[in-house]
Amino acid sequence: MEAGGEGLMRRWIRGFGLLYLCIRGPRLYRVYRVNGRAAIGRGRPLQEGDSESSWASFLSTKSFGETHRQHPGMGYVTPGRLIPLAQYGLTLMFLLAGIACLRGLGRWSNPQYIQFISILQRTKMDDCPENKKMLSNFNFDFRSWPVDFRWDEASSKDPKSLGLAGGGVPLLKAEPRTRGAADGFFQRVQKLPCQIISYVVAHSFGRRMLYPGSVYLLQKALMPMLLQGQARLVEEYNGKRAKLLACDGNEIDTMFVDRRSSGEHTGAKLVICCEGNAGFYEVGCISTPLDAGYSVLGWNHPGFAGSTGVPFPQNEANAMDAVVQYAVYQLGFKLQDIIVYAWSIGGFTATWAAMSYPDISAVVLDASFDDIVPLALKVMPESWRGLVTRTVRKYLNLNNAEQLCRYQGPVLLIRRTKDEIITTTNPEDVASNRGNDLLLIVLQQRFPNVMTEDGRHAVRVWLSTSTPEDADSVLSQYGVEEDWCLSVLKSYKAENLEQYPWSVGTFAHIG
Repeated sequence: MEAGGEGLMRRWIRGFGLLYLCIRGPRLYRVYRVNGRAAIGRGRPLQEGDSESSWASFLSTKSFGETHRQHPGMGYVTPGRLIPLAQYGLTLMFLLAGIACLRGLGRWSNPQYIQFISILQRTKMDDCPENKKMLSNFNFDFRSWPVDFRWDEASSKDPKSLGLAGGGVPLLKAEPRTRGAADGFFQRVQKLPCQIISYVVAHSFGRRMLYPGSVYLLQKALMPMLLQGQARLVEEYNGKRAKLLACDGNEIDTMFVDRRSSGEHTGAKLVICCEGNAGFYEVGCISTPLDAGYSVLGWNHPGFAGSTGVPFPQNEANAMDAVVQYAVYQLGFKLQDIIVYAWSIGGFTATWAAMSYPDISAVVLDASFDDIVPLALKVMPESWRGLVTRTVRKYLNLNNAEQLCRYQGPVLLIRRTKDEIITTTNPEDVASNRGNDLLLIVLQQRFPNVMTEDGRHAVRVWLSTSTPEDADSVLSQYGVEEDWCLSVLKSYKAENLEQYPWSVGTFAHIG
């Protein structure tokens, strides 16, 4: 009888422990299909007649908002007033505890959640590949997802050399001023109000205007679409979700689709996708390389969906550094087999990766720009020009062209002829597209002898055309022979192994 009593006690303890895990556990959003079917209960396969409606809905109750109550009086506190406040507080605590218990009981009666929470606990105790594989069949609150890769896990970088106290990986900074231009004490005091205003603007609406995808309400509205996109990547493409820990402590949400076993040469290449300012890998530009048969690694900006932090340039670069290292050290790709593909504002992290990892195979920039300052000035009042310029340069400096000029590899620029985001006048004015300026700066850096004043003018006129017929007319006007130009460049490259800038364009090379 004593042995039976001890067994009953152990079952009671296990039952209460499981109920506690259900109360404290994360939200479970979806159970992925495996070979067209899903798992339900404690390892039992889904039988005919079992309901599958839970796949498209949240399995746990939504969180309840906090209740705020303001006391009507503003006088001093007396014991007579404290007693009702204490009663209200205890009542609220009991109410919230009851709601949590009801939520836990609901999860406790759900076989799918019991299976999920058991696998999650096993994974926390033993982070082995088998447990990780079983856990990947569930989509749940990403905050509870275990870390799959740390930025310093297999890297040869020295943490001290990165200057982590300064924010993380190195960024291009403005040229230091000469000693004679240094500000005195009174000058610094005079600039202090402007610096405070710049800080407030950047950390309030400035950052949210630049990265609207980090706004909680927008993410909440897009949640069903993001869940559906994740399910498509996992169920149709066998995607592997992973959490990366960047050097600043931010957790980066990633999705990897491996095509190396497909037998196609494109599958051996990895395309790292950098999304736009309101883009997520679940529904973003990741579909383009997927349709082309490449292996793909998508990731979300800090503060977007499952990624933590805020998307300031330093955090963006730290995240991209972790993504590249994850691709090399854990996924097993060589830098020479990695292509970085970016959409719009994602050009900042793409050009940073190209600058910092010069052996990357190629960079593709779609609808990107050279510098964020002209685009910020476009949407702000003219009277704010000085404030906007100072704020952007100090806190939100996306200097794509400057970073891209540090890269020696192939670059493909895709320009949208009717782009309302990166034009400074109107979408119909192709001449004001900042992609033109990005191209001109890169050409100027790589071919300085060709991009003289006349050369820059000719290229800008050509870029201002909006139809192929107009572009051909400009080429005919300047007597451009494309085949001859390509032959000269190929001949120069074959004879010279030097890096950019090239001296091609002088009479010694084209005469």
